[in-house]
Amino acid sequence: MEEREARALLDDLIAQLDAEEGANADARDVVVLDQQSVGRLSRMDALQGQAMAKAQAARRAARRRGIEAAIARLKDGTFGWCEACGDEIPEARLRLNPTATRCVGCAG
Repeated sequence: MEEREARALLDDLIAQLDAEEGANADARDVVVLDQQSVGRLSRMDALQGQAMAKAQAARRAARRRGIEAAIARLKDGTFGWCEACGDEIPEARLRLNPTATRCVGCAG
């Protein structure tokens, strides 16, 4: 895979993460403690929704770190090479997951 094409894939992934982050920002807001305006079960649902939104944000942050690491590998010339055995990672695998650091054999 060419460096320019890989960078475009990685940039698209970052744009998707940014869009998801913006769409879910208010779901992580503090849940109001006013029992008069929201019933107890509704508040529990809101707390659960908040916890799920925070977990999604943590997964997006981990994904972003993986993308940034792939960009660093592009810059230093190690992108597309298995970190375990040193073989080339198949292009089809990189198209599906451009953050892959291992070939199929080593990832198994």
